[in-house]
Amino acid sequence: MSTPNNNPKGIVFILIAMMVFSVQDGIMKYIYNFVSLYEIYLIRTVISFVLILIFLIITKQPIVFKTQYPLLTITRVILFFFGFSSFYVSLTVLPLGTATALFFVTPFLITIFAHFFLKEKIGVRRWSAIVVGFIGVYITLNPDFSNFNYLSLLPILCALCYSLSMIIIKKTSDKDSVYTQTFTFYIGAIIISIIFYFIIGDGQYNVSDHPASQFIFREWFIDFNSNILLMTATGVTATLAFLFLFKAYSIASPAVVSPFEYSILLWSPLVGWLYFEEIPSLNTVIGILIIVSSGVYIFIREKAQNQSIATEKPLR
Repeated sequence: MSTPNNNPKGIVFILIAMMVFSVQDGIMKYIYNFVSLYEIYLIRTVISFVLILIFLIITKQPIVFKTQYPLLTITRVILFFFGFSSFYVSLTVLPLGTATALFFVTPFLITIFAHFFLKEKIGVRRWSAIVVGFIGVYITLNPDFSNFNYLSLLPILCALCYSLSMIIIKKTSDKDSVYTQTFTFYIGAIIISIIFYFIIGDGQYNVSDHPASQFIFREWFIDFNSNILLMTATGVTATLAFLFLFKAYSIASPAVVSPFEYSILLWSPLVGWLYFEEIPSLNTVIGILIIVSSGVYIFIREKAQNQSIATEKPLR
């Protein structure tokens, strides 16, 4: 990895990456009525695996599949796989912008886990920012406890799993390259998806008309020809976003570019508005602003303390 020295270019790359991620999420939200979640997962992962492999061959970079931390890697793969499964399921019940905003509790959780698992020192200012950030989450959800849809908490579950996987990466990245870590996830995701095919792929458990249940348990490949292009597009967009994101963190200072990941909170509502006629409520907008402000403040404090916790790795 080159020495960070091109912050403006890194910012441009990260803005593009967030735009592409929002497009991918929009595709996922569009096709959940037609295909099975893990059918998409399988196709998307195979496409991404092949594209990253081709990229490394063309750029003549080393290709290493073997991890030096097998148990930690397996744990990370499971956390990542089921974490983003929960995020995609949440798109069946939440506006795209709201689901994305709730996922961005990630820096709060990474900071908390780093304190307890990595013994990082966290000052009162960052603890205060974390508390304020979760107040923003509450405002965004605006829960009616007499009729609360608990599936709306799934993006937070995704953030929890993702944050734990990032803590593991802090342990494993000294010996495993970013591409090795990516390949191990792809291989794990393909294996888990194939296992799910043999368990639920025939649709035998598809007994509920709830959209989340339908998305998980729908029979696989029932309209494959009509949806293959969209499923392939999820793999292409995921790969492009990853490459732009990795390039941004490679050429620029993570402390500088990481706050710009919040640009997805502009792209996602825009995609939701253009394609799904989703208009954020006032409490959602206020909650998002609080979450963003708290997250950016954590990044600023990390830079001031010369301490990379949430800013070291991408949040997406």
